[in-house]
Amino acid sequence: MKLQQKILFFMLALAMMLIPGSSQAANRSGDFTVGKGTFLLNNKPFVVKAAEVHYPRIPRPYWEQRIKMCKALGMNTLCLYVFWNIHEPQQDHFNFSGNNDVAAFCRLAQKHGMYVIVRPGPYVCAEWEMGGLPWWLLKKKDIRLREQDPFFMQRVKIFEKKVAEQLAPLTIQHGGPIIMVQVENEYGSYGEDKPYIRAIRDLLKDNWYTKDKQGNSVGPVLFQCDWSSNFTKNGLDDLVWTMNFGTGANIDQQFKRLGELRPDAPKMCSEFWSGWFDKWGARHETRPAKDMVDGIDEMLSKGISFSLYMTHGGTSFGHWAGANSPGFAPDVTSYDYDAPINEYGQATPKFYELRRTMEKYNGGKALPSVPKPAAPLVSFPKVKLSARIPLCQFITRSVKSHDTQTFEEMDMGWGSAFYSTTLPEINQPSRLTISDAHDYAQVFINGEFVGKIDRVKNEKSIVLPPVKKGSKLDILVEAMGRINFGRAIKDYKGITGDVTIATTDGQHDITYNLKDWTIGLVPDDVDTLATQSRKPYAELRSHLNVRNGDKEPSVFLGSFNLSKVGDTFINMENFGKGQVYVNGHALGRFWRIGPQQTLYCPGCWLRKGKNSIMVLDVAGTANPVLWGQAKPELDKLQLEKTNLHNNIGDKPDLNSRTPAFSGALQPGNGWQTIRFEKPQQGRYMAILISSNQSGKDLSAIAELYLQDTQGHRISRESWTTKYADSEDAANGNHTGDKAFDLQESTYWQTIPDTDLPHLLVIDLGSAQTVSAMEYLPRAEQGAPGSIKECKVYVY
Repeated sequence: MKLQQKILFFMLALAMMLIPGSSQAANRSGDFTVGKGTFLLNNKPFVVKAAEVHYPRIPRPYWEQRIKMCKALGMNTLCLYVFWNIHEPQQDHFNFSGNNDVAAFCRLAQKHGMYVIVRPGPYVCAEWEMGGLPWWLLKKKDIRLREQDPFFMQRVKIFEKKVAEQLAPLTIQHGGPIIMVQVENEYGSYGEDKPYIRAIRDLLKDNWYTKDKQGNSVGPVLFQCDWSSNFTKNGLDDLVWTMNFGTGANIDQQFKRLGELRPDAPKMCSEFWSGWFDKWGARHETRPAKDMVDGIDEMLSKGISFSLYMTHGGTSFGHWAGANSPGFAPDVTSYDYDAPINEYGQATPKFYELRRTMEKYNGGKALPSVPKPAAPLVSFPKVKLSARIPLCQFITRSVKSHDTQTFEEMDMGWGSAFYSTTLPEINQPSRLTISDAHDYAQVFINGEFVGKIDRVKNEKSIVLPPVKKGSKLDILVEAMGRINFGRAIKDYKGITGDVTIATTDGQHDITYNLKDWTIGLVPDDVDTLATQSRKPYAELRSHLNVRNGDKEPSVFLGSFNLSKVGDTFINMENFGKGQVYVNGHALGRFWRIGPQQTLYCPGCWLRKGKNSIMVLDVAGTANPVLWGQAKPELDKLQLEKTNLHNNIGDKPDLNSRTPAFSGALQPGNGWQTIRFEKPQQGRYMAILISSNQSGKDLSAIAELYLQDTQGHRISRESWTTKYADSEDAANGNHTGDKAFDLQESTYWQTIPDTDLPHLLVIDLGSAQTVSAMEYLPRAEQGAPGSIKECKVYVY
């Protein structure tokens, strides 16, 4: 080899060693630590610019393109949750392969010069089924989730060890990309339990830390995240504390308390919310790009690290979308999140606006070019799915039981079930009550549809017509995602209690508690459904046949052809409610009410020519026609009735009532407590607003709590909005429930230019004794819409 060639070879090899993420760099150990007011990467100040992305929400063939998109945005780190329930869907059956290969995702990040922050739970929230906890934990009915329950902690220990086996070799100390690991997740929104947090911390230390030559424990930086209002409840002295807040927040206010307690600690927003998630029956959520960009610009100018949640949201394929609480608010399939990188991996205007700002903080270097989309966008014409099989034919097994049973008791995680029994003779209309149906129940008598009970609407009963003795009652219950936030995560599916019928004989009230059930199970298992669908239609008819006019809960089969493979969006607005499978891949849930009307179908799951499609529709349709379009439809509602709470019949007459409080609230950001002169008892709380701090008519409330006579917060699990004179639903879903949705960054807000006074009435679910109200205005600078003069009633 010539001398010049040898020199060139040496120089290239040396350059490769210096490039972060190169194969040589992967073999060199490094360090990431906490310095005075900053993080230190190999002893040099380092600002974390993290992009939150979730590997299960991205098809594996698209991982690399999504990582390149984050890199092109100016990020230097990827932040990701580890989802327990997708890795251990059945107890002791672990899966870290294929789309679950989180280690491979981390290695791809390093290949492209990105560091990684790992958030291994065990609880993750993320608008994901049960917040990432596996459903089979609920088979132990007395289990205490996210506490030091012996069985829960035993299973957490096993899971966290499995995660560490995959990822601990990839820490920066071993030459890998992982620099930080999170302990639990936003625990202050769940409770106050430092011993539990210590136990999780110790588990992570045991699994992630090793001894160096001097006998010191070395490993990734351990941190915990929470809100500025509650982080001290569970903050441990030896962990880094980070804050979570959304776009538009008053950033100095968010870090004020942390600065007082730890003036030399680095500041980091571990979840800076770029947008928000969507729920069925409400408008698509968006957040202004300017608010996001201004917040990141301010943080970077002050040397504050951040993780943008979400930078790319992706899709909650299959049954993995969760639900929120209080009440029951299931999340849609799309996790687009109004993020800079949209659901299908393409740059949005938000992306380019942020990229221009991020380039200012890139050391004078140009950012990498924006990569091409992973796949083109394609469409296909309307297709009628003419093959229809009654849903009852997909029953895999039946259970006979004196009482109703939950799905968990019957060892089924997801799916639907037919609860069947016979009725006594009732000669007049009666009321059927299910306590409770989780989540969407349809009631049939002798195969004919009578009505539905929707948990989303807090429905529990319907009126039955007169029936003869021996009439057959079928209740088809479809489970949606389990609640992922708050104390309600212990969310059983199916019928969770009694089914009763109340009637009268003209002289006495009569209640029948229905017993002796036959329960047919239809699991959400694509392999089972595909196997069943191959049987001839004629052979599958049975006596269990329910229908709603020309609609029938069914599985529809068909195919569509593509001349060119690419990403597409399958329009489901002609169908009722259920799930879709294409070529054996579960695309997710659909529901005609919207706002999401299309399901994202990645091109990597499609093929040129014929593609099979299967639609499980629990509500049925008389027009089983669908099509593929080249853009999503995420904001089209088809509601049976308005989701506003302005029914004048629900407005209370407060003129003769004495307020529990009458006066002025304080201006500015942050929580304030309004104490009543004496305790008040009642089921309803009303706040009547006569003026605002701004002097204008726009009123807003981010969060409300009520306190009992001991000063403890009263549970809000059963709260619902009874009445609101004004709700700005068109500009961000600022409906009444946002005042008690456990989310400090969302808020109830009146429609602009709507005259005062404003009234919000909350149904507490049962009579309560109340001594005080806690009030949180909006988190933005100046607390827009904050209340001044008001009266509070409990009645």
